[in-house]
Amino acid sequence: MLVYLHGFNSSPASHKVSLLRDWLATRGLAQQLRCPALPPHPGDALATIEAAVRDIDPARLTFIGSSLGGFFATHFAEQLGCRAVLINPAIRPHEGLAERIGPQQNPYTGERWELTPADLDGWKAIFHPRIDPERYLLLLETGDEVLDWREAAATYVGARAVIRDGGDHSLQGFAAHLSRILDFARIAQPGT
Repeated sequence: MLVYLHGFNSSPASHKVSLLRDWLATRGLAQQLRCPALPPHPGDALATIEAAVRDIDPARLTFIGSSLGGFFATHFAEQLGCRAVLINPAIRPHEGLAERIGPQQNPYTGERWELTPADLDGWKAIFHPRIDPERYLLLLETGDEVLDWREAAATYVGARAVIRDGGDHSLQGFAAHLSRILDFARIAQPGT
């Protein structure tokens, strides 16, 4: 089972989720994907993710986390002992998003909300300074204009990694990784 965790101020309607959903559907694997809409505040997001995976055996679970979703995916991979694919992941959102404290609006949903110091504390409380690199597939592009790809590469040293020159924070080459993601998640692809 794949559980996609979208990024900060994103949604299950994002381009990568739509691409993944359509790609899986054409292969008869649509039932292998869940993508919960994550609330903006960390405690609420954690509860939503926990509810989404409650009935899944961790041995069958692979998270796909993009940006802030990668941070959450790391937390759950370490906590549950499952796998995670990380797409240009946020490493320390409690530091990186500090400059954005204040009013926010989700461009997908239109939801208005307030980023507060309590949110930073919530992310800091689940930060994992040490990870098991065997759990991860790291997908990075060096042209990421939001997060420094080198920080992710250093944090997840020893993980399977694909680092491509250029691109941007959205991971322009995402479509080229879809088969790799299924292989890493140990999901059989039709015709293989």
